[in-house]
Amino acid sequence: MTIHWCGTGLSAVPGLRKLIADGNNVCVWNRTVEKAVTAVGDVTTNIHAFDIASLESTLVAGDVIVSMLPGDWHVPLAEIAIEHKVHFVSSSYIAPEMRALENRANEAGVCIVNEVGLDPGIDHLMAHILVEEYRAASENTEGNALTFISYCGGIPKKPNPFRYKFSWSPAGVLKALRSPSKSIRDFLQFDVEQPWDAISLYLAPLPEPESFEVYPNRDSIPFMQQYQFDPKWKVKEFVRGTLRLKGWAKAWECVFEEMQDLSGPSGDERIQEMSEQFWAENAYAEGEPDRVVLCVGLKAEQEGEPCWHKTYVMDAWGDERGTAMARLVSFPVSFAVEAILAGRLFPGVQAAPRDIGLAANWMEEISKLVQHLEIVDHTTPQLDKVR
Repeated sequence: MTIHWCGTGLSAVPGLRKLIADGNNVCVWNRTVEKAVTAVGDVTTNIHAFDIASLESTLVAGDVIVSMLPGDWHVPLAEIAIEHKVHFVSSSYIAPEMRALENRANEAGVCIVNEVGLDPGIDHLMAHILVEEYRAASENTEGNALTFISYCGGIPKKPNPFRYKFSWSPAGVLKALRSPSKSIRDFLQFDVEQPWDAISLYLAPLPEPESFEVYPNRDSIPFMQQYQFDPKWKVKEFVRGTLRLKGWAKAWECVFEEMQDLSGPSGDERIQEMSEQFWAENAYAEGEPDRVVLCVGLKAEQEGEPCWHKTYVMDAWGDERGTAMARLVSFPVSFAVEAILAGRLFPGVQAAPRDIGLAANWMEEISKLVQHLEIVDHTTPQLDKVR
């Protein structure tokens, strides 16, 4: 079986190199061969110019296509995978067009796996584990009010005046600021049109607690079902959001002010201009460490008092192994490929695994990629340390 890894961008290489080092038969496809050679030419010569016709001509049933290309490519490649009875993996969110492939994927007997990067990906694993722990806990009683939070952010290890640095085109970050969000707050749906209207402080339970600015993003509500929340549970708060350094909102005030007036083609043109400026002024320097912080927590309250409360907290930064972002996006992708080849994932369209045994195995491997990872039990003085 061959793994067809498409794309060798900044967040793709560590996981790709792992699959090659582990002895898998990996064919690397990239739009620019020279860039792929620079990235992995020291460990493989099986590198080709990405072209749909060329890729299709090499596919054999049971192969795996990995898409680390821009999002527009995911659904077309997944459709090709189904047609040729090969599996598909990407780190991106499951778009409605991808979800619509469910029946075809099942009929073909192939796995269409998405949301196996950092966020989405590692956050899902943490959520599944916490939900199952709470479900089995004696404190899980009728009438509890539940609060779920999931905050993730890629931030500079060494804070800069802009309170943020870019490891890829800033245009994507800017466009995301135009997206409304839905979450649960005080037992009701909480809709936000502009993220900067819902920025709050979050104290992350790191070894040295640290405050960050956070805001909700996308539509959090469907993830209650994905995380298998019992429909009978009373959900007080449920939010998946973005984490930024404290002071970020102040530093970005002028950006928010301009963004709220941008629309249409002229708005897109202005975003591109801003993107180029931000890239020139706030990109990571060669060898400069990035940082990733991820916190996923679940709390149950009885009559306003916490009775069960645990938080996964992860802190990672760039080191001699490369950037934290690249490790934490691409390694879970490689885990998904290995799980498919081992027959541990099922046919159909799916996200990061719900199977607690598999999720725990992945988390053990992830613990080797980060500087800090633990489960904090807020209701006891003990820390259930993962690493």
